[in-house]
Amino acid sequence: MTPDTALVIGALVADAATLGLHWLYDPVRIAGVETRKGLVFLQPDAADYAGTKGYFVHGSKVAGDSAGYGEVCWLMLVHLARHNGFKRIEYQTEYRNHFGPGGKYTGYIDTPTRLTLRVLLPLEPAAFPEQSGPDDDQMPALAALPALVAANRGSLQELLGVVESAVRITSHHHLALDAARCCAAALYAVLQGDPIERALAAALLLAGDTLRPLLEEALAIPVADSVAVAARYGMACHVTEGLPVVFHIARHAIDYRAAIEANIRAGGDNCGRSIILGSLVAAHEACRQVRSDVIPLEWLARYRKLASAADACAVLAGRQVTLAAF
Repeated sequence: MTPDTALVIGALVADAATLGLHWLYDPVRIAGVETRKGLVFLQPDAADYAGTKGYFVHGSKVAGDSAGYGEVCWLMLVHLARHNGFKRIEYQTEYRNHFGPGGKYTGYIDTPTRLTLRVLLPLEPAAFPEQSGPDDDQMPALAALPALVAANRGSLQELLGVVESAVRITSHHHLALDAARCCAAALYAVLQGDPIERALAAALLLAGDTLRPLLEEALAIPVADSVAVAARYGMACHVTEGLPVVFHIARHAIDYRAAIEANIRAGGDNCGRSIILGSLVAAHEACRQVRSDVIPLEWLARYRKLASAADACAVLAGRQVTLAAF
């Protein structure tokens, strides 16, 4: 698997692997579930959330499905393959058609998606504003980044321009934009072959005054402990909570499997964190070429949109694949 393919497939598989324990805010309960049933690709089960702090919203899903984060990443990947690059109005149209009434998406609609749809639904595509997202600083703003970085063939500055345009479709909060620039720079550096610690440290220059000290502090924690770090910075969906946990795990993880499992155990918005984390670690391992199975084969096989995602990656790599099924 090439590094750019690993970067986006790593995000998609991580999100699907995490779905069964998404928004369960009790690491002790998660540890108990792991003992009984395992940790990854679990069928969402309301009983796992009973009597503790959690938000069970994936009752309509089955093991191997994506959360909303993975669905956005997949949608952007398919868009880029179909249009040979990012086309704002076309993407907004596809986003509205996919997540809006009558669309193929079935599942929980989070606040930034709902508010974005409220802007787009009444309008003709020609009237779509460049900034259609709400003033929201949550992790969904970062969900399309792996596909955008994997498809990039230009400089970092060119990538950042596309990233900012894409993020403003679903969020125009300054913290979301800072987080997106920082994560895009880290992913770009990893694809250039930088060690992950160097990539994360260099990306801090784009993190902004609020996010940067949190990320610096998280990177400086010497011992890997995702549960403690999530408790320290917060387990919810804001980028100031999620990204310190991502950077901490990415710095310490021995491999992709360990990184995704540590993130699930930390609880809370683990699906939101999984997108950037899965991307970073999978691309880093693929660049190092330490092993051929960067993403566990049994995990790949259980991700329900693997075929269409792999076809889109093939198109972006210049191979001829029919996209009619997308």
